[in-house]
Amino acid sequence: MRMLSVFGAIGGVMVLASGALMAIGNPGKPDYEDYAVETLSTYLKTEICPKAPADFGGFVQSYCKTLVDAGQPQIKQIIAQTTNQQNFLLFSIYQTTLSLPDPFPTYEFQTIGVMKQFYTYQAMEI
Repeated sequence: MRMLSVFGAIGGVMVLASGALMAIGNPGKPDYEDYAVETLSTYLKTEICPKAPADFGGFVQSYCKTLVDAGQPQIKQIIAQTTNQQNFLLFSIYQTTLSLPDPFPTYEFQTIGVMKQFYTYQAMEI
């Protein structure tokens, strides 16, 4: 019986330690903003830039990646203004709604942040 109590105490300490580590590792909104800027910039460079119109002598295609890099501070500001964070102590859920001017669609992203990592589990066009 004493052995069972010892294992129970050790298990309880391990659960508490795990919870404390998760709470400490819960990333904040600035961390999410950095993640979102990096993810969106990568997407723009790999998916959108190659499809840019060849108008203006290919100027947009040639400089698209440079324009994305130069616009990162503005992208970060837009993400900061359009993101809501729900903090659950052990993890956070971030919802970002990017409304672009017509004729472009609006996009919504939902991401979970846990243990200093981010996982986007929903990305949809509204």
